[in-house]
Amino acid sequence: MSTTEAQDTTKSETTPVGEDSAVKSRKDRPTGSTHFGDADWDEERPDEIGDATWGEVAKACCVHDAKEWGKIFVGACGALFFLYFFLFALELLGNSAKVLGGCRAGGLLSDETNPVAGLVIGELATALIQSSSTTTSIIVSLVGADAVSVNSGIYLVMGANIGTSVTNTIVSMGQMADGAQLERAFAGATVHDIFNLLSVAILFPLEIISHYLYHLTNAMLPDSVGDGEKWEGPIKKIVSPFAGRVLKANKDVIKDIATGKVESCDAYYPVLCLDGIEDYKHCASKCDTDVGEEVGVDCGRVGLITCDKDSGECPGFFQNGASLNDDYISGGVCLVLSLFLLFVCLMALVNVLQRGLAGMSTRIIYKATNVNGLIAIAIGTGITILVQSSSITTSVLTPF
Repeated sequence: MSTTEAQDTTKSETTPVGEDSAVKSRKDRPTGSTHFGDADWDEERPDEIGDATWGEVAKACCVHDAKEWGKIFVGACGALFFLYFFLFALELLGNSAKVLGGCRAGGLLSDETNPVAGLVIGELATALIQSSSTTTSIIVSLVGADAVSVNSGIYLVMGANIGTSVTNTIVSMGQMADGAQLERAFAGATVHDIFNLLSVAILFPLEIISHYLYHLTNAMLPDSVGDGEKWEGPIKKIVSPFAGRVLKANKDVIKDIATGKVESCDAYYPVLCLDGIEDYKHCASKCDTDVGEEVGVDCGRVGLITCDKDSGECPGFFQNGASLNDDYISGGVCLVLSLFLLFVCLMALVNVLQRGLAGMSTRIIYKATNVNGLIAIAIGTGITILVQSSSITTSVLTPF
C-alpha cells in the first residue's frame, strides 16, 4: 500500500460521521471497516474486526479542530450530567427499597436458621432493600451483638451477594426499546449474576462440609479490636446528600428489629417532633435512657424515614405525625420516581455516548477498550472500593 493510500485509510477510519455522512455501510468504504452508527453495525462479527495501531487511537482521540473539541466538551458535560442523575436515581431507589422493605428485611435477618434458609434470607433481605452493603453491615452488627452466630452470618452474607445482582438486572430492562441493546445489556448484567451464583455454588458446600471460612476468619481475628472511623466513598459524598434531601431511610429500624430491640415497626409510630419543628435535633435525636429521657418530652421519634444528622435537615417526604402507612406511601412514590428517572437517564446517557462515538471505526474502539483481563479486574476492584457499592459499578457498566 502506498503512503497516500495509507493516509486515506487512516482518515477513513477516524473521520467523524458529520464529514462522511453519505457513507453508512462498511460495504461502501475502501477499507471495509464498520463505523459506529452504520446501518450494518450489528452484522460485523468480533473475528472480522481488524487490529488498529495506538497511533490511530491517539489520532482519533486527540486530533480535532476547534468545532469538534466544542462538541466533545458539550457531549462530555451531557454524559456527566446524566451519569450523576443516574447515580442519584440508584441511591433514591435504594432508599425507597429500605423504606418499603426495611421492616420485613429486619424480621428476616433476626431468625437463626439452617445454612440453606440463611442463604435464602440473605438473598431476600438484600433484594428487598436493594443494598448488599446495608445487609452485610446489619449482619456484622447482629454477629457483634451475639444475636446471630458467626456460622449463620457467613451464609447470610453469601445470600446477600446473590441478592445484590438484582439492581443491574433492573437497569438492563431500561434498554427494552432496542432489542439488540437489551440483549447486550442483559448479557452484561448476567455476568454479575452468574459470577456470584457460581462463587456461592462452589463455596457454600465447602463451608458446610469443612467450615473453612469460619476457621479462616477466626485465625485472622486480632487479639483486641478498637473503635474505628467509618469511611465513605467520594461518590456517596457527592450523590447521597442530594438523594437525602428527597428521602432518607432509617437503617436503625432494620437493625433494631433484627437484633430484637423492638418487635415491629409499630414501635416507631406515629412520628413525633418536639414543638412541631422538623429537623434532626427535634425529630431524630435519640433519647438517653440512662438519664431518664423520655420520647415526646426530651427527644423526638422517627420511623422508616429519618432526618440527616450532618445537615440537620429533614427530607422532602418526611412528615411530622406520619403513620407507618404514610411512610410506605412516600417510599412507593419515590420508588416509582426513581425507576422513571433511572430509565430516562439511562436512555439519555446511551444516546449521548452513541452520538459521541458516531463515525468511529470499530477497529479503534476495540483497540482502546481491549485491556488485559487482570488489568480489567484491578480496575473493577478499584472502582467498587471507591464507590463502596458493587451495584453502582455493575449498573453503570451495563449500558455500555
